[in-house]
Amino acid sequence: MASVQMEKLLATIIQLKASDLHITVGQPPVVRHHGRMKRLETKSLDNDDTTALMKSITPDRCQQELSEKGGSDFAIEYINGFRFRVAVFKQRGSIGMVLRRIPSQFLTFEQLHMPEAIRSLIVRPRGLLLVTGPTGSGKTTSLSSMINFLNDNYDRHIITLEDPIEYYHKHKKCTVNQREIGVDVPDFKEGIRRALRMDPDIILVGEMRDLATIHAAIEAAETGHIVFGTLHTSGAASTVNRIIDVFPKDQQDQVRTQLSTALIGVLSQALLPKKPEGVIAAYEMMVVTPAIQNLIRENKTFRINSAIQTGRKHGMFLLDDSLFRLWKEGLCDKEEVLQKAANPAELSVKIGAAEKGILDPDEMDDDDDDDDYDDDDD
Repeated sequence: MASVQMEKLLATIIQLKASDLHITVGQPPVVRHHGRMKRLETKSLDNDDTTALMKSITPDRCQQELSEKGGSDFAIEYINGFRFRVAVFKQRGSIGMVLRRIPSQFLTFEQLHMPEAIRSLIVRPRGLLLVTGPTGSGKTTSLSSMINFLNDNYDRHIITLEDPIEYYHKHKKCTVNQREIGVDVPDFKEGIRRALRMDPDIILVGEMRDLATIHAAIEAAETGHIVFGTLHTSGAASTVNRIIDVFPKDQQDQVRTQLSTALIGVLSQALLPKKPEGVIAAYEMMVVTPAIQNLIRENKTFRINSAIQTGRKHGMFLLDDSLFRLWKEGLCDKEEVLQKAANPAELSVKIGAAEKGILDPDEMDDDDDDDDYDDDDD
């Protein structure tokens, strides 16, 4: 019975504390454990197996989307409040699935070693705060910890627009309304438009993936709301470029001006295997100062990285500084940090100098923020 088999697989993920389960034809189920892929010791799956497993957990509307569009995403709840985000898809004419475990506890800023600047940015009266990084870099976890921090400490109305909803937030000091794309509201742009009529203080936009959504998010941030958004970019400078490049050429100057006043910060992150086990986050933090506002407005984004380097007193630092510290403190292997580096050649030289003990002491203490992630999750 497929549903029994699926329950066993979900129980295995929870027991192993694995982050993901991969189901595809031609091999046994595979789990991602501490960043590494491991096959389960069970039989190889065929077409019928993967189809039956998919049908045992996939809602009808998502099965319809799968047949029409070749894929669908949703979240499911398993026993004891354990939740999973599920992607079902077609590959070579058969069904594949990836299930990601959504941690059942919110991680604190201390556990995540979130950059200190985040605390002051999220309580600003208005502005756009972006959390960026590749898929699986921990953006959802960082955002949920920010929402949870606000919910514990401030009275606000928070509206989230998510596809799908991953973490469930209870009403504590805040009123939290969570809207799922495709279930509660048709798309992100419409969700933002409607949210503005719902007396929000904070709007979380799960993914800023098209011009209409990006435009709506910037305008919401300009009109006196805090907007949290995510992008699949790496680094603050490329995030700014990505937003502006979405717009037609004749609108880009105007968007630069709008973005320079709306944007308050960009947190970029990458997730690495941690020694001896687990995963750990490296961060890049840009706080939008008047100097950075000018760089955005004047189309000088190529100078943002040097502005971050000189902006340490505002809590800013580059990803490669964060990666260097993870290596220096013995938390990550040299190969792993170089793989995630924005400028691997430069970081390699710096690590080489540190290994020989000839690094300038100022460079050894790049900054005080630390980066950690004591859970294997998104």
